[in-house]
Amino acid sequence: MNDLSIWLPVALVALCALGIILLYNRLVRARALVREGWSGISVQLRRRADLVPNLVSTVEGYTTHERDLLNEVTARRVDALKASAPAEAAQADAALGGMLGRVMVLAEAYPDLKADANFRALQDELAAVETELQAARRYYNATVRDLNTRVASFPDLLVARLFGFREEPSFQDDDPTILTAPAVRFDSKR
Repeated sequence: MNDLSIWLPVALVALCALGIILLYNRLVRARALVREGWSGISVQLRRRADLVPNLVSTVEGYTTHERDLLNEVTARRVDALKASAPAEAAQADAALGGMLGRVMVLAEAYPDLKADANFRALQDELAAVETELQAARRYYNATVRDLNTRVASFPDLLVARLFGFREEPSFQDDDPTILTAPAVRFDSKR
């Protein structure tokens, strides 16, 4: 009986230590996935920003009086490259995305530009980057959701608080135009 009174507390302490180690490793893995997700967004934002100078120079060759728009696109690109936090990057991303949309609308006014092989290739590459960026955002937000759930759930929250794990922000687009449905009108006079 004396041996049991010694080994039982030792076994309980070892079991608790093992539990803490397992929870800690699970939190570390979740945090690593969040960092990997953020890296994916960062790579796609950089790819898109790297396309902008080529797109601007191609458009400049066809449009001479649209300098203000092209200068603003270039300025938004610089902002996007400087962003380091998810909220900051989301804001810069929304601004650059809006400006690129305006460039594509501008292309509609120049038939020769739309027919240019360089412009079409850049447009296709930009569309591919936008698709990959959307997937990277979804992956990042899913990993953030998983980490935040662990950090806020029992018993993980005990280990999270003990070792300084915290909730991470999701990548959110603050563009107010995406929050409302577009107005669709059909002209009855044709």
